[in-house]
Amino acid sequence: MNSETSSAHSGDESVSVDKPDRLYKVAFDLPGEVADWAQASSERLWTGKTSVQMEVEVRNTPFYVKGVAYGDIVRVRPDHERRELVFEEFVSEGGHSTVRVIIRAEGARGVVDDVLRSFECSWEIDATGYLWAIDVPPNVDYASMRVALLRVAGEGEIGIEEGALARARRDELGLSEFDR
Repeated sequence: MNSETSSAHSGDESVSVDKPDRLYKVAFDLPGEVADWAQASSERLWTGKTSVQMEVEVRNTPFYVKGVAYGDIVRVRPDHERRELVFEEFVSEGGHSTVRVIIRAEGARGVVDDVLRSFECSWEIDATGYLWAIDVPPNVDYASMRVALLRVAGEGEIGIEEGALARARRDELGLSEFDR
């Protein structure tokens, strides 16, 4: 996580103190079919404040939400009945991409782990151990990573979903704007 730097003054000396960002959960309502599969009506993602009121930066990688990745800016609204902030609309991308892997064969875990480590990606694994949410940073050679993952998928060991592809990734793969 990023941190803000503030100054604390002690006499004539100026001391820099790191203060962690305050994070907020935002509910992203899931469409019917995804909600059924996820067994939840919404997914809550960590977000951090931006300089624009009611716009926040996504701070983790979603397991179910499509079209959103780490670092993206989204607009939220308060839902007083639910007593939480709720996703309203996508504002801008942060350059990261979200890829999800479903483990179908036990031996695939080590292979996927090795691929992700070799491309210096970070990921989260759900409580079942079968669904992996992968953050693909802007500096990763995604075309090569995709080939490696598709090779494992072709052997029937994993399933892959590109939940949100940054513009650079779409351009790299020759995909349209609608393939975000």
